[in-house]
This record gives sequence, structure tokens and C-alpha cells, in this order.
Amino acid sequence: MTSSIATPSHSPPPKTRARSHRSVPARLLVAPSVIALVLWMVVPLAMAIWFAFQRYNLLIPDNREFVGFANFAYILTDPALWISIGITLVLVVSVLAITIGLGTLCAVLFNQDFAGRGIARVLAISPFFVMPTVSALIWKNMLMHPVNGLFAQITRGLGLGAIDWFADFPLLAIIIIVSWEWMPFALLILLTAIQSLDADQMEAARMDGASATQLFRFVVLPHLSRAIAVVAMIETIFFLTIFAEIFVTTGGGPGLATTNLAYYIYLKALLEFDVGGASAGGLIAVVLANIVAIFLMRSVARNLDT
Repeated sequence: MTSSIATPSHSPPPKTRARSHRSVPARLLVAPSVIALVLWMVVPLAMAIWFAFQRYNLLIPDNREFVGFANFAYILTDPALWISIGITLVLVVSVLAITIGLGTLCAVLFNQDFAGRGIARVLAISPFFVMPTVSALIWKNMLMHPVNGLFAQITRGLGLGAIDWFADFPLLAIIIIVSWEWMPFALLILLTAIQSLDADQMEAARMDGASATQLFRFVVLPHLSRAIAVVAMIETIFFLTIFAEIFVTTGGGPGLATTNLAYYIYLKALLEFDVGGASAGGLIAVVLANIVAIFLMRSVARNLDT
């Protein structure tokens, strides 16, 4: 008498099979976003890599040849590149210090109860919603103009004479404009963070005799450290690509006084028509930006874990 041994079936259980069938429409729904992301990011990056190894000038479009790393060697030995990197660092660090410093102080101020606080908050965050080109035009023609600008009228009234900001202090003028644009962003994030501070903790510190300065230093600032790290990371990524303010106001000048890395690549591509050199400079900028982004993300993650 023989006994038959049933072999186990390899077909997935009904729940697993139903789950796999349900995942197919989800993938189809995600597919357009993935395709758009590839077309938007990967294709331009691949073209930049391709042109970076070519000698390609827009004035001579038919004379194109493979030159290997010659474009990178040319860009890395160009003194203007290192000047633009230095200006980029000065611009990023200065605007970060101003926006985070003023944003923190304004967040503490707007967290207090006073008459007209709602209107004051709206006015404080309104510059963030102005386009960079419009902001630059406002500062160039209405505020910092050496003849008709508001600042010129004030300095003349004080007997100090007019200041030509974009000729005498061009980088400082760009720093002021960008700080005016981005300080509301820091204010929004830091005000939201300070409002989550436990009121009982503040009251306990006051009962222990802590002064206003001690409350700010030992209670408020430690509570805002994570929010400050997030603001620094987001703003740094955007500040590395500042372009519109420089293009509208100074055009990178006088000389190279306000030529940051983004504007340097623009000069190579659309004024010198050197697509190969500009592509090589763009890849160098991408590498530097990714190094900075990785460092900032790790710093923020380390801050969030503590």
C-alpha cells in the first residue's frame, strides 16, 4: 500500500497575491513623477558631463572635439574660479549670520504680546514672497540708487553725501539684499520653534532668579538649536546658487567683486560661449554643493539625535 506525499504549493498566499496586484496601480501612478524627475535632472546632468569632455564653443558649433580633462584643467587653473569660490563662501557665511541672528532676535520679539503683533508679523515675513528679481530692482532703483534712492536722500540730509553702493560696496549691497529676502524664512522657522517651548520651563527659570539674558542663553537658544541647524542647511543650499540679485544689480562687477560660482558659470556659458568650460565648472560646483549638503545633513541628523 503506497502513501502519496503532497508536495507544498509554491503559489503565494491569497493575501500576498492580492497585495502584489494592488501594488501595480501604485507603481503606475508613481511612474509619471519618476519619468519627469529623470527628464528634469538626470538628462541635463548627463549632457553636462558629455559637454565637459568636449571642446565646444557656441560661436563655432561645428568645430567640436573630445579633449578629455582639458576643460577641467583649464577651469581649475583659472584664477577667476577661485575668486568666485571665495566670494561665494563670504556671501553664504555673511547672509547666514545675518538671517539667523536677526531671525532669532525677531522670533523672540514676536513671541511677546504687544499691540499690532499680527500686523507686524505679516510685514516681517512679506519680503520672503517677493521674487528675487523684483527685490533686486527695488533695492537698486528705490533704496540704494546714488541719486534718487532713499538711502542717498537720508545721507544727504545728514550732510554725509550720497553712497554709490553698487560701485563702492558691491558685495555688501548683495549681502544686504539677500539677507532682506531670507530673514523672514528664518523668522518663520524659529518663531514656530520658540512657540513650542514649554511655558512652565520658562516660569521655573524665572522663579529661580534667571534674568532675561540668562533665559535667552540657557533656555531659549538650546531649544532653538535644532531649528537653527535646519535653517542653516536649507539656506546654505539656496545661497550657493544666488544669481538673480547679482545679474540685476552689479552684473558680477565691478571686475569680479560680486562674481560668485553660479555667476562665473553663467559668464563662461553665455558670455564667453564656452559650453565645455562652463559644463566642467558646473560639475565642479555640483561636487562642492554635494559635499556641503552631505556635511550639513549629517550635522542636522546629529543634532536631531541628541
